[in-house]
Amino acid sequence: MLQGGWSRSLGLIVALAVLVLVVGCSLALGARPVSFGRVWDALTSARPTDPDAARDWSVVRSLRVPRTILGLLVGGALGLTGTLIQGLTRNPLADPGILGVQAGASLAVVIGINSVAIADPLGYVWFGFAGAAVSGAVVYALGSLGRGGASPVKLALAGAAMSALLVALTSAVLLSNQATLNEYRFWAVGSLAGREDDVVRAVAPFIVVGAVFGLTRGRSLNGLALGDDVARGLGLSLVWARIAAALAIIVLCGAAVAGAGPIVFVGLVIPHLARAISGPDYRWILIWSLVLAPSLLLGADTVGRLIARPGEVQVGIMTAVVGTPVFIAIIRRRNLADL
Repeated sequence: MLQGGWSRSLGLIVALAVLVLVVGCSLALGARPVSFGRVWDALTSARPTDPDAARDWSVVRSLRVPRTILGLLVGGALGLTGTLIQGLTRNPLADPGILGVQAGASLAVVIGINSVAIADPLGYVWFGFAGAAVSGAVVYALGSLGRGGASPVKLALAGAAMSALLVALTSAVLLSNQATLNEYRFWAVGSLAGREDDVVRAVAPFIVVGAVFGLTRGRSLNGLALGDDVARGLGLSLVWARIAAALAIIVLCGAAVAGAGPIVFVGLVIPHLARAISGPDYRWILIWSLVLAPSLLLGADTVGRLIARPGEVQVGIMTAVVGTPVFIAIIRRRNLADL
């Protein structure tokens, strides 16, 4: 754990340097390797006349730049979402799926494919975001019923019940239409491939606004972590704290899932790593999650491109492969009650 402001700041500089390195690898490595020099030329210069250099320029500018930017956005969104959900529910095993957001996005995409035959990533964005927003709002409303309002346990239970219902509905639609199933399965695996500039432009405003708003939730999450009675004694409005965190979760997770599909383990593992580095203060955990998560996502995406050339292993599969042993190691080293 890093102690003191200087140590934390120096650690963040190192983490940012690692992220820059991962971004460079994401732009340079893949089925067609491109030297770092040509990557720089592609980012700073017009299309060259040399045919080989022109192909490298096109690969970097047309394919890898949008993919890398989307990875930065989605990774940061998932990292922040995982931290916000774990802080809101006080549940160390919570992830972006616990509030039904991913399941809602998936059902909306299936409905879009089945009803209006959407077949491009931009169409997935809007349907997925709408489904995530609606399901998140319904879960919060259900969790707020009864005495005591939206408690962490009630939110988790409402999210689990809603997720089960939405998954069942999604399966029912898929099983009734083979064409919908064929189209949906490419999105559902979770991928940064094939996402062009229009997808980045569609999700970027939501993720940026959600990230700025989510980063301001650190103080209220610190209060919620102390328990409801202590938080009230400190002057924290529990209703507003939970509504604000839930809004940030819906916007961030909805946009991330809509843009890249349901990618697992990033929002579950990263908050634990950030907490181990920065300590229990959510103001720092949120910042570290924003930096660490894109490194994990882009690193996994780059490795997935290298191990199956000329094809690739989708990033949703790679994060599951990478995240599972990391999460098992975290659980073995620490008691859940202490997380």
